[in-house]
Amino acid sequence: MHVVVAGQGYVGLPLAIRAAEVGHRVVGYDVDPHRVKQLAAGESYVEDVASERVRAALASGAYSATSEAAALAGFDLAVITVPTPLRDGVPDLSYIESCARTLGAHLRPGATVVLESTTYPGTTEELMVPILEEVSGLSAGRDFHAGFSPERIDPGNQAWPFHKTPKVVSGIDAASLAVVQGFYDALVETTVPVSGPKEAELAKLIENTFRHVNIALVNEIAMFAKALGVDVWEAIGAAASKPFGFMKFTPGPGVGGHCLPIDPSFLSWKVERTVGVPFRFVELANDVNNHMPDYVVRRLMEAFNARRRTVNGSRILLLGLAYKPNTSDARESPSTRVAELLLNLGAQVRGADPHVVDDIHADARLVRVEATAEEIAAADAVVLLADHAEFDYDAVLAHAEYVLDCRNRLSGANVEVL
Repeated sequence: MHVVVAGQGYVGLPLAIRAAEVGHRVVGYDVDPHRVKQLAAGESYVEDVASERVRAALASGAYSATSEAAALAGFDLAVITVPTPLRDGVPDLSYIESCARTLGAHLRPGATVVLESTTYPGTTEELMVPILEEVSGLSAGRDFHAGFSPERIDPGNQAWPFHKTPKVVSGIDAASLAVVQGFYDALVETTVPVSGPKEAELAKLIENTFRHVNIALVNEIAMFAKALGVDVWEAIGAAASKPFGFMKFTPGPGVGGHCLPIDPSFLSWKVERTVGVPFRFVELANDVNNHMPDYVVRRLMEAFNARRRTVNGSRILLLGLAYKPNTSDARESPSTRVAELLLNLGAQVRGADPHVVDDIHADARLVRVEATAEEIAAADAVVLLADHAEFDYDAVLAHAEYVLDCRNRLSGANVEVL
């Protein structure tokens, strides 16, 4: 098929390259000309997609990248993988709307449009489909197919890459589901069909809300355990020995990426707007997880106070600016807030991350450095926020004056664990 993948980021690029590899003719569409230029040169900026795969897809003629809407003409199936951010607590679906209008101008009878962007239940049928109908003059179900298949990309997860992760699929009717499932059957090992787009949309939000709430639970327990003088990490490890009825989650400096800081709030917003009551679990989880960077800074201040020193004027090295280890994804990373708080307190803050090259959200006052032995030794405190495999932890233990380990990676006389 002639396939269009709109959005060539962490979700769209793996999908586009995989579709090209199984034999489709794929156009990767992105409004960012810099991204398109990189892809056209065979350079991948997504760690889960090696540049060699992009170059092979380009060389075969199965894949091309463009920012020109005219190149979308004649598609058989299009997938929307654009961002869905929150703006002041309200879902911003403008990227979906804009993309649907662009695709609608090229929609023809028999074609299919699939939404993958995470959103609240009803978006596919109540927003995307009406726009496609309005722009194209065609009727959904009768003239074209539509469906929703939530993305399940986990950056840096080698155990569950795109093609091995089960894919939930849906359609606005039986014919649409058949096309959507047929497309993904060729891309992944397992597809999971559900009765409609709303169920698929909700499934994605359930997955992320489950993680969000449980991470908030252990984060709050970690704070209480510290006050009670209990090793929370040991207690969690012991609880995880139970072979049933328990799933291990661990504390950290906060949550990041597109999913946890944002997606559960889509469901909370929809529930309150439709039902008129707050989704208390999500609101509580948001409160706990959003304030974990504040707790990290508070712990650091307490450590300085114990040594009769102040954060103001101290040199602090942050290890890991991504939101999770071994990935370059710094979207909504808690390190951004930690750095901002420390800088506002007058600290000289340096950040080291071998994966994050250009974080557009980073505070301009944050000095980027490499985690050398000299840099570690020069710091009054080292804060481990994302435990990338590339860091030299022996050097950290040998040269750091004090370490606040937010990931339970280190142990030693100079280490304090979150």
